[in-house]
Amino acid sequence: MIGIEPKGHILVVDDEPSMRTALSILLRREGYQISQAGDGKKALEMLALEQYDMVLTDLKMEVVDGMELLRQVKTVNPHTEVLIFTAYGTIASAVEAMKLGAYNYIGKPFDEEELLLKVARALERKALMREVQELKAELKGHRGMEEIIAKSKGMREVLAKVAQVAPSEATVMIEGESGTGKELVAWAIHQGSPRRDRPFIPINCSTFPETLLESELFGYERGAFTGAERGHKGLFEAAHQGSLFLDEIGDMPLSLQGKLLRVLQEGEVRRLGSTTHIQVDVRILVATNKRIETLVAQGILRDDLFYRLNVVRIHIPPLRERPDDIIPLSHHFLEVYRKKAQKEIKGFTPEAVKALLNHLWPGNVRELENSVERGAILARSPYITSQDLSLELPPFEVGYGGGITLKELQRRYILSVLERHGGNQAKAARVLGIGRNTLWRRLKEYGLLL
Repeated sequence: MIGIEPKGHILVVDDEPSMRTALSILLRREGYQISQAGDGKKALEMLALEQYDMVLTDLKMEVVDGMELLRQVKTVNPHTEVLIFTAYGTIASAVEAMKLGAYNYIGKPFDEEELLLKVARALERKALMREVQELKAELKGHRGMEEIIAKSKGMREVLAKVAQVAPSEATVMIEGESGTGKELVAWAIHQGSPRRDRPFIPINCSTFPETLLESELFGYERGAFTGAERGHKGLFEAAHQGSLFLDEIGDMPLSLQGKLLRVLQEGEVRRLGSTTHIQVDVRILVATNKRIETLVAQGILRDDLFYRLNVVRIHIPPLRERPDDIIPLSHHFLEVYRKKAQKEIKGFTPEAVKALLNHLWPGNVRELENSVERGAILARSPYITSQDLSLELPPFEVGYGGGITLKELQRRYILSVLERHGGNQAKAARVLGIGRNTLWRRLKEYGLLL
């Protein structure tokens, strides 16, 4: 066994020497490191000096029995697994031991296969718990996450997934409503990857007409079209060895989706007006504010492209579903904008806090940021008031709306903001904290194109 890492260090505790010997021989044969104690008192002395991955102990022993040993082990080191041996007639005590934290119990005389299986499973669980702890520790110092506020359970789960997927080369699909921070999550993935020192290039597919989007992504040669007086490197080439973030992938024309599929499959692009293929090494990150399956079902997104993109999916919950993040986010933005406004603003009044917590936030984090910026500019005292925030709707109280759906409340909110600004979509979009194209799509959905 020289040079082979043991599977785990196990302390065998039993007042019968023959039982200790039999267990030790069996477990050493399986590759475990074994220590022995003839009673519970000796076991406690050994546990005080060294950490063990597992304790195998008899239930009935003099002075310090297996139950007391279990309590002490779980007090000193909760992550040490404990397996209880019990003779016929003491099963009820063994069940009680499991309630106190024992992994399992096994009867005497024991079945070798059953024992080895339970030991292996217990140590697998310990290893899994260790991995979870390491992931949490890694998450605290993960590059790119410094700007992401995540107090809520939903966002902590998002960041845990980011930490898992970032070091890989997997294509990642990020889902979330407009303003939830999809680009920030994509940036965190890039920063946590081996590509962190190479370019991260974001592009919103909804902001370009088809021909312009194609030339931006793939580039063009001189004379490829009227006005192309010189060659132009596309974003795929610019992002070589880095990451390209395609926001609102559902707005990419079907003709370009076929070309994107080729990039994913072959790792090459061809500029407009060229017959030569150029090899590119780019990690693709995409985002959408709609359910991706809906886009496929409606024929908006090619199903073959969907299967290539749908390697890892991260869903960012809307701000209304994670109220624990609202106040921490508000203070984060306040720190940013009070410096820009050159004001000594200390915080928010209790009424402002209530208004922040009760608001619907259809524009999500982007709308919250805009509200805090506005509050910092308008504040005339050391504390931002609810009037300074200028939230467009009255606070949302229980029973508000008389059974109106959230979608309908969002529709009314958007229209009320638009009306307040005389139908000016640019101003309304800024107040709502959403992009102008997103506002246009919402109005189209409502059948109210202005």
